Amino acid sequence: MGDMVKDFKTMRTEPAKLENKKRRLEPPKTNDQELGPLKLLPGKWANLPSLPGRGWNMIALPFVAPSPQGVPFPLNYRLMLHQYNEELEFILVDKAVPNRGIRLAPGTPANADQFLVALDYQQRIRQIAGDDFPKSGLAGSPGDVIHHEPGLWLHMINGVTEGLNIGRLATIPHGDSVLALGRSSEHSGAQSIPDVSGLPIGVDQDLNNPYLAPYKHFNDNLFQGLFNPVSPNDLLEAANQGVEVEKTTVLDVDSTLPTGGVVNIPFVVRQANATVVKSTFWIQELREKDKYGKPKLRLQYTQLVMLDFFPRVDNLRPGLIQWPHVSINTLEKVAEPETKTK
Repeated sequence: MGDMVKDFKTMRTEPAKLENKKRRLEPPKTNDQELGPLKLLPGKWANLPSLPGRGWNMIALPFVAPSPQGVPFPLNYRLMLHQYNEELEFILVDKAVPNRGIRLAPGTPANADQFLVALDYQQRIRQIAGDDFPKSGLAGSPGDVIHHEPGLWLHMINGVTEGLNIGRLATIPHGDSVLALGRSSEHSGAQSIPDVSGLPIGVDQDLNNPYLAPYKHFNDNLFQGLFNPVSPNDLLEAANQGVEVEKTTVLDVDSTLPTGGVVNIPFVVRQANATVVKSTFWIQELREKDKYGKPKLRLQYTQLVMLDFFPRVDNLRPGLIQWPHVSINTLEKVAEPETKTK
């Protein structure tokens, strides 16, 4: 009887000891290996005053507009572009958020809890310049806050399904929430930036197609003399010219992977439904060193959101046109995570 009581007490206390050992809330530190692929994120990233305006955004929006010159019919959308500065801050939430589960082992069940690293993030974006075509008068002014996004990045320490070891949760004040899952990887040197087309899917993509007049306008007259919404990732590749990258950590997530998704409020669903979110982060450790002799850090990202509105006009299949909403930026680490002392 005494042995049975002893065994019962051990069964009750060992899981608690295990959780206390894994669950750590101490102040964050730089390059904490226990954060896995998220280890370089904690702290603040931004567009430096010396190199402002590396952020670019393009989005098509439903809009009633008169016929632009050379277009034989009124357009029902406008293409809006922004150049912006950004602050992106990551704070450690927990190194071992527990998800409870059991494994049906032969004979008796066994506990099979999953543990996740969680980082909180806050994204704040201010406009430098804005323009649209056809002109609406609604493209905003310099200094306008054009985006605010709180969210979480997750790293699945164990219990990984199909290699999906990272996740991003985001909420946007327009009335959207996102769960995108994906995979992390590490590479020597810089990674090439993939091409992304900004042209809508479900439309004849010849730029001489009058329906694509807004895209042709900015293709022929680059926004701020730099940004082309037809191939929005070009400026990410240009930002890497002359930069010596020693190592790159890639975080690649996609809301279309099981069990991700996007949920929107009714007005968004009716008007311009956000259905897909894909993003890639390239965390770069540079050969150039900071004042402490550590590699300087840069963060590049590209994000693609598909907005579905208006019936397809290419006659290839039924459904709605998919309009790419693309955001890119090149940021630098400007502050390490704050540590609080008692």
